[in-house]
Amino acid sequence: MKTKTGYYCTECGNETAKWMGQCPACGAWNTIIEAPKDTGTAAGSRAKRIGVPKLLSELDVQEELRFSAGIGEFDRVLGGGAVRGSLVLVGGAPGVGKSTLLLQLCGQIGAQERILYVSGEESQRQLKMRARRLGVDQGGIYVLAETDIGSVLAAIDELQPTVLIVDSIQTMFDADTSATPGSISQVRECTMRIMRSAKDSGYTAFVVGHVNKEGSIAGPKVLEHMVDCVLYFEGDQSLSYRILRAVKNRFGSTNEIGVFEMNDRGLKEVANPSEMLLSGRPANAPGTCVVAVMEGSRPVLAEIQALVTPSGYSGARRNANGVDYNRAMLLMAVLEKRAGLVLSGSDAYINVVGGLQLDETAADLAVVLALASSFKDLPLGSDLAAVGEIGLSGEVRSVNHLNQRLSEISRLGFHRCVIPAHVRDDVQRFEGLETIPVKNIREALRAVFG
Repeated sequence: MKTKTGYYCTECGNETAKWMGQCPACGAWNTIIEAPKDTGTAAGSRAKRIGVPKLLSELDVQEELRFSAGIGEFDRVLGGGAVRGSLVLVGGAPGVGKSTLLLQLCGQIGAQERILYVSGEESQRQLKMRARRLGVDQGGIYVLAETDIGSVLAAIDELQPTVLIVDSIQTMFDADTSATPGSISQVRECTMRIMRSAKDSGYTAFVVGHVNKEGSIAGPKVLEHMVDCVLYFEGDQSLSYRILRAVKNRFGSTNEIGVFEMNDRGLKEVANPSEMLLSGRPANAPGTCVVAVMEGSRPVLAEIQALVTPSGYSGARRNANGVDYNRAMLLMAVLEKRAGLVLSGSDAYINVVGGLQLDETAADLAVVLALASSFKDLPLGSDLAAVGEIGLSGEVRSVNHLNQRLSEISRLGFHRCVIPAHVRDDVQRFEGLETIPVKNIREALRAVFG
């Protein structure tokens, strides 16, 4: 009997009647693939579920209790801890530390929780070797090396765990679904069965998902809509620091980040990321400025570096790493038009140290000062920071949480900070910190360079 096939988009899971160059649903190019159709035997082989409706006023909120993951930075990103009955998807590049993080999670809560660690990529012996290296070896942690989702769910019914870890979802397969492991149908079906089991039994499930070359979680985008929380583990493998951030969280904010350092004993929490990001900063070097950005409820100091050098070609080169490229080009145009610095004949490179991505306009003033410092080849001074948004007229606008930012700047030993002039009366006084109020970028350049 010939297997029926269909055409699916690997980004959004949309099914089409024939192959197309562009998905009509999400607009992505070259994402349509041919795969076996789900024959429906999976649904037919399992008994139909009958849900019992309940009044919203009668529901018990205690059923959604949080519990601590034992890792402060992990709890921060989750919104204060993991929620019972939730499904958390942890994505990241290969080797970034996803499995290490979850295995250390087991070590922290293994004494209080009954954990089932399902490994589809490692044998039980390999997992034991890694756990021994990380110092994770205590009761309450059960290991299952299995890829059949049916066997995994049977083990869950027998063991009744409070925490489930699946590493990874791309290795799981449903025997009743006629598709290869890792395909759209398999990933979607396996995730759906885990989600349904977690909601019914009340255990917390952590599922590892690989990322593709574009940096998004492999498989259909519908996978992100099915889960309660999507976490991305980011970091350059050549560097020791890792950043955990939430891009979706039904039970908390998506603005928080967690910072870790990878060493030979696993991941170590970085409780003060500002000191980490500023470590090794050169003293009195031109083209560098510090800004305080808000990562959720926590102010973090980031170093912005700029290099402006005469171009040897007719078209000047531009590059921005860590800040939006279009925003950086806008700030350079404002700097040239409103401050008189002729940057059109110079190559310009902007970089945020530590791999941070600055999405806030509060970093505008620091970017402008770093560019001007490199262009003039004059240092701003190691004790100077800047916070403010730049408008097209060159004016310096206010930002939110300014006092929190200034508190962090003062705590780390900075003595001067350039701020918007019209909020000077609302700023608290911090010992040892002088605030320099400016109305526009001309005043800012005059204040720091004289």
